[in-house]
Amino acid sequence: MNPNATMDAATSTTQSTTDTGGSPPSMVPPAVQGFRVQKRDGRLIDFDENRIYGAIEGAFRSVYGVAEEAQLDPQMRKAVVEVGGAAIADALKEVNGDNMVEVETIQDLVETELMKQEHYRVARSYILYRDAHKKARILNEDLEQAEEEAPQITMTQASGARTRIDVKKLRKQVVDACAGFEEVCAPEEIVEEVVQTLYDGVTASEIQKALILSSRSRVEKDPAYSYVAARLLLTTVYDEALDLNGGEDLELAHRQQFRRYLEYGVEHERLTPALLDFDTDKLAAALDVTRDQEWTYLGLQTIYDRYLIHQEERRIETPQYFWMRVSMGLALNEQNKEERAIEFYNVLSSFYFVSSTPTLFNAGTLRPQLSSCYLSTVDDDLQSIFGLISDNASLSKWAGGLGNDWTSIRATNAYIKGTNGKSQGVIPFLKVANDTAVAVNQGGKRKGALCSYLETWHLDIEDFLELRKNTGDERRRTHDMHTANWIPDLFMKRVQANGSWTLFSPDEVPELHHIYGKDFEAKYIEYEKKAEAGELRQHKTVDAVTLWRKMLTMLFETGHPWVTFKDPSNIRSPQDHVGVVHNSNLCTEILLNTSAEETAVCNLGSVNLVKHVDENGLLEDRISGTVTTAMRMLDNVIDINFYPTRQAEHSNKQHRPVGLGMMGFQDALYEMNIAYASDAAVQFADRSTEMISYYAILGSSELAKERGTYQTYSGSKWDRGMLPIDTLKLLKEERGEHLDVDMSMTMDWSKVRDAVKQHGMRNSNTMAIAPTATIANISGISQSIEVTYKNLFVKSNLSGEFTIINPYLIRDLKARDLWDSDMLDDLKYYDGSLLEIERIPEDLQQKYRTAFEVEPRWTIECASRRQKWIDMGQSLNLYLAEPNGKKLNEMYTMAWLKGLKTTYYLRSLGATTVEKSTQDINRRGLQPRWMKSKSASSNIEVSRDEAPAAVPATEAPKACSILDPDCEACQ
Repeated sequence: MNPNATMDAATSTTQSTTDTGGSPPSMVPPAVQGFRVQKRDGRLIDFDENRIYGAIEGAFRSVYGVAEEAQLDPQMRKAVVEVGGAAIADALKEVNGDNMVEVETIQDLVETELMKQEHYRVARSYILYRDAHKKARILNEDLEQAEEEAPQITMTQASGARTRIDVKKLRKQVVDACAGFEEVCAPEEIVEEVVQTLYDGVTASEIQKALILSSRSRVEKDPAYSYVAARLLLTTVYDEALDLNGGEDLELAHRQQFRRYLEYGVEHERLTPALLDFDTDKLAAALDVTRDQEWTYLGLQTIYDRYLIHQEERRIETPQYFWMRVSMGLALNEQNKEERAIEFYNVLSSFYFVSSTPTLFNAGTLRPQLSSCYLSTVDDDLQSIFGLISDNASLSKWAGGLGNDWTSIRATNAYIKGTNGKSQGVIPFLKVANDTAVAVNQGGKRKGALCSYLETWHLDIEDFLELRKNTGDERRRTHDMHTANWIPDLFMKRVQANGSWTLFSPDEVPELHHIYGKDFEAKYIEYEKKAEAGELRQHKTVDAVTLWRKMLTMLFETGHPWVTFKDPSNIRSPQDHVGVVHNSNLCTEILLNTSAEETAVCNLGSVNLVKHVDENGLLEDRISGTVTTAMRMLDNVIDINFYPTRQAEHSNKQHRPVGLGMMGFQDALYEMNIAYASDAAVQFADRSTEMISYYAILGSSELAKERGTYQTYSGSKWDRGMLPIDTLKLLKEERGEHLDVDMSMTMDWSKVRDAVKQHGMRNSNTMAIAPTATIANISGISQSIEVTYKNLFVKSNLSGEFTIINPYLIRDLKARDLWDSDMLDDLKYYDGSLLEIERIPEDLQQKYRTAFEVEPRWTIECASRRQKWIDMGQSLNLYLAEPNGKKLNEMYTMAWLKGLKTTYYLRSLGATTVEKSTQDINRRGLQPRWMKSKSASSNIEVSRDEAPAAVPATEAPKACSILDPDCEACQ
């Protein structure tokens, strides 16, 4: 029931309370019977106290469920009389010289009196109804009144002509954008705010931007405003890309103008002419414009700024054209290419699976560089070094992320036979590589990105650790390049045993970089004996724990080098029969062989997990369908791809690796009501990756049946009957006791084994979990396998700043009647954390723990369960709110013992927080507990048993943080 017949009942005709239970007779003194009430539209009407009583009575009836025809009980009727009488008395005090009072004043007084007399539930009903009625006035606005209220200012059209601003049209646009969210969104507030900012001569685009900005500023109040802002932005996109002068149906316009879009793109050399060979009518009929309603503002703004193809700053494609263009670009070589393009389109446009950024950028264009990652190694000569740097430039130009292996370069002061001189070592060449990455900025679309790897026994390793420091000789610093340690298991064993470690120059120990496991251990010990016997020109013996301490200290202080593990990456590689994995890629998830003849290439895309679960768990049929289609799309990339270098094309077509990953892991947990820091989350990580791996391998085998195996299949682990899960036994044999990995499985893998045995594999590698930072934004979900960063924060990227609020949290808070302005203020004050907000129940506090509140052991255990199913790796960020030497040592040692192949960024708390300037922080008292606990000391003394020392979080410079808009070390 309505809280009263209308909340305007204080000033509108409504049934008198005397008809429904006997309202009191007029309480207004005769002397003031003639005063009037001013309505919102300026009209004056005679005062009638029965309307006020009727409004109050309606609110009581609504709260306590009393039907309109029923009598109020005496106590409730007394409350109506007391509140109404007091409000009327107060209203008379507000009468001005014209014997008039505003309707809003009367309603404010009623609210105040309800609160004063402690009728809190009724007051809340009254307030909510007033807000709802404001919406109703907008939705049912009288046309004549709308014209009268319109500001007398003009709008400048694109042609330069001026027309009067149509406020009615403006309102309708906002109301339409709020469709489906009427309960939580207030279109009239957006319109009122924007109208107040208009000026004479304002342009149409400025009005549109104002509407979007007004909507996005309200995202913190409710996540629904993100969809409202996206729908308003869609108007801009449609206006640019479509001819809607006649106001025709949007879906019809999309279908009728699809061919014209393709022809225009081809004419202006933005699209490949091959797209015109499709049956475009058939594809146009498959376009589903309703899917545009699923865009969040961050996602749509991201593709608008960077992905939608444009000509002279005007977008020529809509979001659905974008998805279809990518799908067509991936189906070019298919025999039934229309059917396949539609299959790909349905998966992409529904956000079931999303290809990586280079594929989205370039599919269907004249230069389809669709691959994400390139890995290369360098030999110890100038031709190889500068050939690599030249290749880096070519690869970076077309939006590829780079991983370089520099271990073979001889160390500082090593002998140069040709000149009878001494080498400057690897560092000066890394400086050149760094500056090249800066100069070639991925086609002007994003910053060039490179990660350089060095093995831990290299004599220049200590200088390598300091490359990202902000002090020292700038000629030996690489502030724009990422770095990573390529760590042999033997080094970790020496750290565990408090042993020594010997550093060598690669020109004197050439085999070490190309062997691993027990072979490496034997050869390394042999070279140590040669060094002790004086048979090597250069070597240095250090304490293993001291070097480990410095590695982790530099990692914390500068963000680099990342910790990656050589032996599990090689021992578990399916391609051990044809080469060695010398390094990983830019984001540490790709693990492929490299050589002078081969630049490894990987093609990526990610399954959106939250689209493949319900409250009961995984939807196997849907996963099967999505993964099978995704593997076909990824395999197609290899043949369609534009390769900037000969070595990249040779490697990719020979081995055909692909990297199917996942994203939205945290969203899936929320959907199933599982906390990340729980055994249930670990089990879900295990089972979800097992299922995706199952169908990825099966899908590649089915492609092999149709298209043939990859060229180097014979002799591979696949050919030898070994799946990724089987290779854990090999790692156990090589390492001995230093492995703690769960090896359970739940699916019947005999079907997969039989398929691989019968048909082989189309792809040498099938799975890798990338960071997915951008494509997760596009999909409106949490990135990759990450824990929620914060439940409320401001995210920065190349498209600007965006308020991010956890929609699942808001949903759960609303269900428990806990979401209000005070809760929003609490979330801001505590930087998106729930742990200090006492009125939030314990189960929600645990479910919505954020990245720095989940102990690293949970993140690592989840990663370990995934790693056993993956033939490559995963980009695993690790979080510590208050890092110290002991915690860092325990965390990275656990990562090694749990069989991880690589780790990615170490994250600590940054300074960026949600704006608090509008809050009264005094009412919350002192600082939050996590803020108080930070050390103010600039030095942390760590004993040998505690391992590495580190500076405190309050002082650590962040080389790259989640909020850094320039960090493009992800897709």
